[in-house]
Amino acid sequence: MKFIYLVFSLLLSHISFSQDIKERLAASFSKLEKDEQFKHASLSMYVVDSKTGAVVFEKNAQLGMAPASTQKVITSVSVFELLGKDFTFKTTIGYDGTIQSGILNGNLYIIGSGDPSLGSWRWKTSESAAIQQQILAALKAKNITKINGDLIADAGKWETQATPRGWIWEDVGNYYGAAVWGINWHENQYDLILQPGQKEGDDVKIIKTEPPLEISVLLNELKTGKEGSGDQSIIYLPENGLIGAVRGTVPAGKTPFTVKGSIPDAPAAFVKMLENYLKQNNIEVRGRSKTNLHFEANSKPLNYKPTIIATITSPTCDSINYWFLKKSVNLFGEAFVKAIAMNKTGFGSTDTGLAIIRHFWSSRGVEKPALKIIDGSGLSPANRITTNALVTVMLYAKKQKWFPSFFYALPEMNGIKMKDGYINGVRSYTGYIKTKTGMEYTFAFMVNNFDGNPGTVREKMWKLLDILK
Repeated sequence: MKFIYLVFSLLLSHISFSQDIKERLAASFSKLEKDEQFKHASLSMYVVDSKTGAVVFEKNAQLGMAPASTQKVITSVSVFELLGKDFTFKTTIGYDGTIQSGILNGNLYIIGSGDPSLGSWRWKTSESAAIQQQILAALKAKNITKINGDLIADAGKWETQATPRGWIWEDVGNYYGAAVWGINWHENQYDLILQPGQKEGDDVKIIKTEPPLEISVLLNELKTGKEGSGDQSIIYLPENGLIGAVRGTVPAGKTPFTVKGSIPDAPAAFVKMLENYLKQNNIEVRGRSKTNLHFEANSKPLNYKPTIIATITSPTCDSINYWFLKKSVNLFGEAFVKAIAMNKTGFGSTDTGLAIIRHFWSSRGVEKPALKIIDGSGLSPANRITTNALVTVMLYAKKQKWFPSFFYALPEMNGIKMKDGYINGVRSYTGYIKTKTGMEYTFAFMVNNFDGNPGTVREKMWKLLDILK
């Protein structure tokens, strides 16, 4: 009898605690709705008990909203399920023609499958020097000291449109707006090294780009801002762009200042780098550096049967996903979407990959209208996702064998394991909370079209989430 009474008391206590949380969330959410900063905003929140799936609180949970980078959890969970945590990208090196007395009478091909880690500094095995050395070792193993043909970067397994639809003009020239090709290099980023003036209004000098922009030119319209004003510059240069511009301000100072841009043609940058590297290592290249676009532009698509001499393998999916979520690397998400398409259909296309993802979640209870996505990273302000959909995905992840890898990759902020998102007028969070009493919650919380300081919005949203702790 005492045992039954104890169980009943615990159950009653649990119900009472849940009701208290719900009431406190409702009161806090109502206060936010009346906040002047959210007068013209849309707010949505969905919270469930992670163990039972019971709804703890919901408000506008079926309202489609711009998610910003919280959308990355959808791509992340999808790639774990559709490709597997041990999936790897492969880049192959091959040639046609013949090798005689150390001379390759033919072309050397680098055949990509969209590896976003190629040349990345985040892994020792993928950094620029390691990739260069692998290619050089493959050529030396064949005793090749001269190439009479061309160096050809074949990125043709993926579509030629490298930038997803819906990305805005102010983003695509900057590092976080780097497009994704069938061959990527150095995370498709370059450093724009600048020398600002010492007082506000001075001209700013472009010192160099590293790696060099081979065929593109930047019009320099930068001015010096106040000391300590931070990076207020924007690079305007689209994929395959020849002439771009850099505008805005960088802070006054005596030392050089660096901003990061996106490489406008990654396959071309890669193959030009390789040509220079081979020449530095005494391998003569008689032909030219080309990409598959050189041939397609002349209505002569590449047609060859290479002899493969090396395969470069990327880090595993779960390792790439770690940086995708932890540091919110947009490039990795766009590569994942196209990799899903190529794995399922043989060709890497953003629209195809997204259609596969939406179909996958539709069969698992997320209605397609609740998941209107046009990229894999959430950078486009045209994406629309519901908080209900985000929580459904997060709960699904919690039940899978690979969940520890996913959970480990989630950032921790405000004492909560959660993915955040921020673009103009948007703040969003989704994640997991475990209370001191052992309760576990899965939540999603989004605000669109707020006014004023985004830092203030963050603090107000975190204060509400503190209730769940």
